[in-house]
Amino acid sequence: MDEPRTTPPLHHPDGEPVRILVVDDEPDVLDVLAGVMTGEGWQVRTAADGATALTTARDFRPDAVVLDWMLPDLDGLQVLRGLRREAPSVCVLFLTARDSVEDRIAGITAGGDDYVTKPYSLEEVLARLRGLLRRAGMTADAGTNWLTVGDLVMDEEAREVRRGGITVDLSRTEFELLRFLMRNPRRVLSKDQILDRVWAYDFGGRAHIVELYISYLRKKIDAGRNPMIHTVRGVGYVLKPESP
Repeated sequence: MDEPRTTPPLHHPDGEPVRILVVDDEPDVLDVLAGVMTGEGWQVRTAADGATALTTARDFRPDAVVLDWMLPDLDGLQVLRGLRREAPSVCVLFLTARDSVEDRIAGITAGGDDYVTKPYSLEEVLARLRGLLRRAGMTADAGTNWLTVGDLVMDEEAREVRRGGITVDLSRTEFELLRFLMRNPRRVLSKDQILDRVWAYDFGGRAHIVELYISYLRKKIDAGRNPMIHTVRGVGYVLKPESP
């Protein structure tokens, strides 16, 4: 199976991949966060409640936990205390709609390492998480940032795209949309997921813009070639390398 290649990913000094546990009771949020973190080259587990998070953490031994404050059984502070008993050095990033100064102080005092309030940008979450991981001793190999799916190649650093060796000129938004698709090959992405990732939270949820930019990409990526961008009716879109 073709997987996206992106370097340099953060990893343990011995080369082992970073392990991330994402805890949230909203399935769509779990799906989006797990997808973008998997695209970073990290191993990801998810949990929808506090008890499952603690059980998973014991077996998975995550390097970092992305933790929603409000869970159906335990609150984020209770989960954090349980995590700290099992793994005192684990990095914990809170995600929450509670943005009062008192809540921030409570989270940090209880041992949280950082705090992002909703609505948030996924890029901000990743940036905060990378910062925590670097401070925890994770490293990255030097290299050029590449994504490769089939004969479609993206140089993230130079912001260049080629298919079959032929350069494809893309606008900034087209580039970001394609990058998200290439980081999740063979994975069906909903319009809401794409809006959250490419347009963040400030676009008003207008899903028709996704349809429009998918059509732009198809004209540039798939024109005259076997299609790689496919519609899954009633669900979303998926990028797959052409069948041999």
